[in-house]
Amino acid sequence: MNAHDRITLDAGKRGGKPCVRHMRITVYDVLGWLAAGMTQQEILVDYPELEVEDIQACLAFAADRERRMVSVAA
Repeated sequence: MNAHDRITLDAGKRGGKPCVRHMRITVYDVLGWLAAGMTQQEILVDYPELEVEDIQACLAFAADRERRMVSVAA
């Protein structure tokens, strides 16, 4: 499974935000937990439905989105 195949968009789930494998866990949830200092292992213990590949997919999704951002000259 491709990393981006793990990130899904469902209009009726979490306001259409990117989620992990059709679950109610968003990419932003995972990124927020990592930013708050949780380790991947702590996230996997707290959310056993997640897999290491899901966390990696969230990071890849965010990196790709950042790469695609358009810069505006000041």
